[in-house]
Amino acid sequence: MLIDLSAILRGEIRELPIDGEVFPDAAPDGIEYLPGARISGVVSGSAGLVTLTSRVTVPYRGECARCLDPVETVLEFDFDRTIVTEGTVSDDVLEEKADEYLVVKRGILEPDEAIIESIYLELPSRLLCSPDCRGLCPKCGKKMIGDECGCAPREIDPRWSKLKALLDEDDE
Repeated sequence: MLIDLSAILRGEIRELPIDGEVFPDAAPDGIEYLPGARISGVVSGSAGLVTLTSRVTVPYRGECARCLDPVETVLEFDFDRTIVTEGTVSDDVLEEKADEYLVVKRGILEPDEAIIESIYLELPSRLLCSPDCRGLCPKCGKKMIGDECGCAPREIDPRWSKLKALLDEDDE
């Protein structure tokens, strides 16, 4: 996405609405981006300070990390940056604070790379179908619903039966 900011930089306008598609490329393993990723917001300029305030929305799908059920959801996060013109901030500062600045070159802003990087960083490390998902039963492989899957209660390894007997005595 290319955004012409020359009117804001010249002081002719104070705000420029932004609404466009984002095309994230490589997704982490197990994640597939769905069509419809968008950024919407506004570029504001006042007293020489130019800022981008926006919201990024990315639909995606994958499998639950615990039960392997399909999960389809939407990632939403704020994407706010200070915009500087090329050459006004040193390369060292831009490198150190890359998550705070976007650089305008010849009046044109290209935020795609920074947005895609933020999408990658905002994705959850583990995708879950619900926060209380119990996963799969280690015995039968069925999805655990509540505390049950339909299997008989867990059998104790016979090598630990003496220890269990000692613990039962302590309970009495």
